[in-house]
Amino acid sequence: MIDLQQVTKTYITGTVEFQALKGIDLQVNKGELIAVVGPSGSGKSTLMNIVGCLDIPTSGEYRLDGRLVTTLTSNQLADIRNKKVGFVFQAFNLLPYATAYENVEVPLLFAKVGGRKRRQRVTEVLAQVGLADKANNKPTELSGGEMQRVAIARALANEPEIILADEPTGNLDTKSGGEIINLFDGLWRSGKTVIIISHDVSIAKRAQRIVKLKDGLVESNGNLL
Repeated sequence: MIDLQQVTKTYITGTVEFQALKGIDLQVNKGELIAVVGPSGSGKSTLMNIVGCLDIPTSGEYRLDGRLVTTLTSNQLADIRNKKVGFVFQAFNLLPYATAYENVEVPLLFAKVGGRKRRQRVTEVLAQVGLADKANNKPTELSGGEMQRVAIARALANEPEIILADEPTGNLDTKSGGEIINLFDGLWRSGKTVIIISHDVSIAKRAQRIVKLKDGLVESNGNLL
């Protein structure tokens, strides 16, 4: 499903170049649950951005379901981000003045889903994450764990095959974090491909496979930290 071959990513700011990825080889099969770990600056978030088509490699090849990502148009990349990949971020990235329902509805609006189907889908995913009774609450009226559940519901709205989560428990207490990881585990068991970036060893140990990055390279790719 996901195939990266010698992928690099270089950022240029003025006269300064920073190579975030230095030749990544990584394959992810459909239905895997993978944890990507490594110290700050190791390239974890850059890797997620490339896998999720938020960014493209400087060099190397990235194929998603056999399609060479660097040959796709901006509209095709946007379509992948909207329909094939669901993103969950540490900071939640919710619209602050919108209700939980309205936040979850956003990707469906971009996908031009009709009103009746849209209402049905938002109701379904809010119930799936245990927030059926919080549909009309705004983020300021929710706990951190509840906000992350809304973010997960939003990521699920268009029924993506791949879920990418960047430090999804980083802003949560231990109890809330455990509940969120249980949600991801359930999504994986339902057939989703789940990639979680995390510093949390307890999260990584629940994955099928652990990919450890260091200095923009894959240091290990197996089940040991």
